[in-house]
Amino acid sequence: MKMLLKSSVLCVSILLAACNNDDHQHNQSSTETGTPSKYYQTKTPYQPQQNLNKYEAIPSGFQPVFTELVARHGSRGLSSIKYDLALYNLWKQAKAEQALTPLGEQLGADLESMMKANILLGYGVEGIRQFGYGNESMTGIQEHRGIADRLLQRLPELFKTASTQPASILVQSSGVDRAVDSAKFFTAELIRQQPALKAQITPASYTSLASSSVPSVEDGGVDRFKLYFHSLNPDNDLAQPLSVSQQAIYDASQAYQQFEEDNADLASKLAELATHHQAEQIAMNVLKPIFKPEFIQKLGSAGYSFSNSGTYTVTAPNGESITEKGKGKNTIASAVDAAAYLYELYSIAGGMQTELKNVDFDKYMPVEAAKFYAEFNDANDFYSKGPSFTESDKVTSAIAQGLKQDLFKQVDAIVEKQQTHRAVLRFAHAEIFIPLATSLELLDMMQPLPLRQTYSYNGSAWRGEVVSPMAANLQWDIYQNKQGTTLVKMFYNEKETLFKPSCNYARYGNSRFYYDYLKLKQCYQIQ
Repeated sequence: MKMLLKSSVLCVSILLAACNNDDHQHNQSSTETGTPSKYYQTKTPYQPQQNLNKYEAIPSGFQPVFTELVARHGSRGLSSIKYDLALYNLWKQAKAEQALTPLGEQLGADLESMMKANILLGYGVEGIRQFGYGNESMTGIQEHRGIADRLLQRLPELFKTASTQPASILVQSSGVDRAVDSAKFFTAELIRQQPALKAQITPASYTSLASSSVPSVEDGGVDRFKLYFHSLNPDNDLAQPLSVSQQAIYDASQAYQQFEEDNADLASKLAELATHHQAEQIAMNVLKPIFKPEFIQKLGSAGYSFSNSGTYTVTAPNGESITEKGKGKNTIASAVDAAAYLYELYSIAGGMQTELKNVDFDKYMPVEAAKFYAEFNDANDFYSKGPSFTESDKVTSAIAQGLKQDLFKQVDAIVEKQQTHRAVLRFAHAEIFIPLATSLELLDMMQPLPLRQTYSYNGSAWRGEVVSPMAANLQWDIYQNKQGTTLVKMFYNEKETLFKPSCNYARYGNSRFYYDYLKLKQCYQIQ
């Protein structure tokens, strides 16, 4: 979970110093439409970044023979009842004291809608195993169905061939519900478009949306070492003896978790970020239109701290009462906390448009405040999941080595004529996708910063909404000619994407996005 701003003491960093300045290169979303960013950060709903009709033509004599995908789960609701219930408890106190503005009066109903939408998220939706907090929204479901549909359009001959030959389509996930569900919605779309593919998808647990069809490590549908490597632990991952490669991944996972928990430099950097001098003023800009000044001033004083304690009950469509209980661990003890919690609801609402219907959290979050919080969250992700600081010795990307090597291993099997799959489709999380993109040094924004320098939008090109929006995906299409030359082409969020600049020599002929695979493998020093 991202660390929220907790204090407004004098800033010891230069982070966000240009919060109100224009960020000409990156304050727009990366879609071709040029839609202005809403600063949802990694909760940005997915949009394909390039039109299918604008892709570079396949070099003469080459045919697609394989494709592989790594994708983040789709847009989701809140992970648990936290920010919404804490704010609701705060709102009820303000209501009792008649400390709400007209806009603030509307907040109560919107918070109730948010809690109800999350408690019932996925209710009655085929393919959602257990409705409630943490599930994919209808937006998330459609995101993966859309990616699957465009994959079939991009490689029609590959999948037509796969439907008539024994080469299978391997599907794997982290095993976490929303990653499993993303995989199922993806494969359901493949099957809907081409029913013959159902017999080719393995394991069979991904060919049914039924909640009783559960992929597992045993059936090959779950691979935590490749798709949940940030959180490997003895209880779940040491039951069986590890292979040499699994042991290396496990050791890297332990080193990463140790870095997150105990690294003094990381702790110091995150503490520095949390003490930004503009935090209190930004918070006041958010809260003043909602609460009366005297109430805001009380926040944090005796009797004016609010947590996600208590319960909230909703009525399901079948008339059943469903109660969600908060854990009381998320506390609002200042205006800064309250505004940061509101940002969390604002950013998640972007991917819950169907469930929230006419609820609009935009009215509570001025765009300059949204940018402030997005920049803060981006900074936290940059250091804890992304390139981090130079002195971290790449611990945040070393955990992705197993997945990175598997991308190449699958292509090796093509070269060696040992590949039994036409496609390998993997579904995971931002904690997996960001380290992978970092380890591949993509998008010209994966450079670490020296510890003496602090991340800011002015000082780094790294953006969560570009690197890992909801349903973020990396795809490699593999081509061969009759002479056996193998080419690879990469798509990042469905946009033709270059590999790291030092691999430019591996480009094939005069093409821009097609790379000679053997040269590319050499460039990345894959054994």
